[in-house]
Amino acid sequence: MGGDMESGSVKDLQTHLFSYEELEEATDSFNENRELGDGGFGTVYKGILRDGRVVAVKRLYNNSYRRVEQFVNEAAILSRLRHPNLVMFYGCTSSQSRELLLVYEFVANGTVADHLHGHRAQERALSWPLRLNIAVESAAALTYLHAIEPPIVHRDVKTTNILLDADFHVKVADFGLSRLFPLDVTHVSTAPQGTPGYVDPEYHQCYQLTDKSDVYSFGVVLVELISSKPAVDITRQRNEINLAGMAINRIQKSQLEELVDLELGYESDPATKKMMTMVAELAFRCLQQNGEMRPPIKEVLEGLKGVQDLCVMEKDGGKDKKGPDPPLSPDTVHAQWDSRQTTPNTSQ
Repeated sequence: MGGDMESGSVKDLQTHLFSYEELEEATDSFNENRELGDGGFGTVYKGILRDGRVVAVKRLYNNSYRRVEQFVNEAAILSRLRHPNLVMFYGCTSSQSRELLLVYEFVANGTVADHLHGHRAQERALSWPLRLNIAVESAAALTYLHAIEPPIVHRDVKTTNILLDADFHVKVADFGLSRLFPLDVTHVSTAPQGTPGYVDPEYHQCYQLTDKSDVYSFGVVLVELISSKPAVDITRQRNEINLAGMAINRIQKSQLEELVDLELGYESDPATKKMMTMVAELAFRCLQQNGEMRPPIKEVLEGLKGVQDLCVMEKDGGKDKKGPDPPLSPDTVHAQWDSRQTTPNTSQ
């Protein structure tokens, strides 16, 4: 970071600085009727700017432990991130503001969690091709974050942070807050420690979340997409309360029919069964206990694109059989990966 990132030159930063009053007006004085949700970082409100733009305003919890100037400087980095599957960051409050407020584009169609097992699940809007596309676009966003300089580890990948626009395209949210709030700020109870059901098991050993931690969490997202089940469900058997444990059990025992959402066509359409099995294999690799055994997110993206190509090919009649060999079967994956694991699965 060069001199332009120093706190003395906040006015020169390449991000729009909003006044507190402007955002207070946009959210109708942070009216509770405008609340879109709560998270580990703060409350999100729907707002309408004076220029007519509909936005999501994140009102951060009391963060006096962090210098406001540093907050603005870090936010400037977020404003330079550009990817079609990341929520657009519009700006933040100035260093003179009485509160820390972040402004993002408003994404209208709810979260993936809403549609899979939340209040919109009954709509059954997410067909198998749509779910596969959600997986591809989410992986593309994470690949971008991991590849930029300096890399950004999301640290809280989950289906409630994957938003959908009107056309069901992905907009990953909360991607930048991992830069703003390091995990070493232990005296703030709302500091992000990951979400139960998604947290990398290795995190409990070293207390450091890495890009492979994102891969683990994304593995849980993949299982949610093929199963329509939540990441944590205390009504499940003890060793399957966490969806990751359930997935590992079912895949190792070749019992995918007990894991997947059968309404997606797993039993009625051989092509769908093949594709869902391939995604389950990718999820299995992402969910390895040992982070070194997990593939980088770029490799996961390539695998998902391969499945998507198969989806398109099947839709076109399946005439073109060229291309790479399909991934290994679950049994082969189990043998290959389980024999190399150095840490037992939590499900055992």
